[in-house]
Amino acid sequence: MAEADTSQRTPGAVRGVLAPLALAQFICSFAGSNMNVMINDISEDLDTTVQGVQVAITIFLLVMAALMIPGGKLTDRYGRKRCFLTGLAVYGVGALLSAAAPGLGVLILGNSILEGIGTALLIPPVYILTTLLFTDMTSRARAFGTVMALGGIGAAAGPLIGGLITSAISWRAAFVFQAVVIALIIMLSRRIKDPLPPDPTRPFDTGGAVLSAVGLILLVTGILAADDNVWLMLALIVLGALVLLWFFLWVRAKERAGEEPLLPTSLFRNRTSNLGLVTQNIQWLVLMGTSFVVAAYLQVVRGYDAIQTGVIFTAATLGLLVSSLAAARLARRHAQRTLIMAGFMLTTAGVAVLLALVGGSPSPWAFAPGLLLIGLGLGVMLTPSVNIVQSSFPEDQQGEISGLSRSVSNLGSSLGTAIAGTILVAGLTTHAYAAAMITLAVLGLAGLAAAAFLPRSTGSGTVP
Repeated sequence: MAEADTSQRTPGAVRGVLAPLALAQFICSFAGSNMNVMINDISEDLDTTVQGVQVAITIFLLVMAALMIPGGKLTDRYGRKRCFLTGLAVYGVGALLSAAAPGLGVLILGNSILEGIGTALLIPPVYILTTLLFTDMTSRARAFGTVMALGGIGAAAGPLIGGLITSAISWRAAFVFQAVVIALIIMLSRRIKDPLPPDPTRPFDTGGAVLSAVGLILLVTGILAADDNVWLMLALIVLGALVLLWFFLWVRAKERAGEEPLLPTSLFRNRTSNLGLVTQNIQWLVLMGTSFVVAAYLQVVRGYDAIQTGVIFTAATLGLLVSSLAAARLARRHAQRTLIMAGFMLTTAGVAVLLALVGGSPSPWAFAPGLLLIGLGLGVMLTPSVNIVQSSFPEDQQGEISGLSRSVSNLGSSLGTAIAGTILVAGLTTHAYAAAMITLAVLGLAGLAAAAFLPRSTGSGTVP
């Protein structure tokens, strides 16, 4: 492996690099949630349905999940900065195309496909560069805290910012806003220098990339089909599972032949990392599932507009901001396992409060306490989960683990929107809302159980 370039690891240079990386995570997370408050506006303007908008949101998240592993792998071959800038450019084109979309099909092409591909190219370099540039656990926790804080705020504040822009101008202007932020990130990225040189001779497993992407797409598409055709749902899920099994066998065959697969099985031999990946998946599943369900319920059932819906979500944004800003201090004082468990407890309690208060009160502010708890909980645990996974592997595996980590997280996001959204859209009533929230609470408890199995020694000083 080529030796890392340490020329940019001075404190000033590193701080300069962190700004575009954190902004990139912000805008990608923002894109995943801001459409939630535009459901009515987009449906009316493009002559589609709530389910049509749900499909567009889910496809965006799914494209990210399906292509994140190949995207991480490409960073080794072409370089982290080049992939980062290419991803930004593709994303920007997709945002502008979405702003001018005459119908749902073009919106899906711009937002779901092009923005999804751009995100899959640009996000792995964010995590690889953060890991490579911040070498000690304390500074790395602080850096990941900044990146994850802006990512979480982007997801939580997406409804508010999107609602303000939609109400003041148009839902199309929200996509122009994304393009403007992308242009700013490209300008700030000029100071980035790749710590590791690209290796053009590094092989790329095209067959593995296709199999992994197809398997994930079939799996989530099956969940989306649940409210239309149960047999189609089962067929797609089973087919998706079979394709993923084929992908696993493909990887094993590549390794036995001495060739480099898309994703080496050695990544799954680290128990701590595996548990960290499970917690990441469920964190984003609960966040995006709650965001879609609450936003759709407020607009379709209660009749709130985009700005009213966005304002209600400020409680989650505030909670996430407060706990994320304290991430570095919490990492010094508490074991990462403790932080993740506490985060799941707060988040699951928040879902329970949403379920309990909203059903019995017509006031929109009944949503605030639950959303505040969810924001606090997610802010506490997002950074430790990422730090555990990224820090479990050496520099030469950062491209692979970063792609896997972000794929798992984005798969959680798409599953959250698909599962909870499908339950809600199947019957837009208070009972459907309750069923979706109960499902999310149960999944939150599953995340807590996974976190409980993390090693107690996974603290602020070392990561096994």
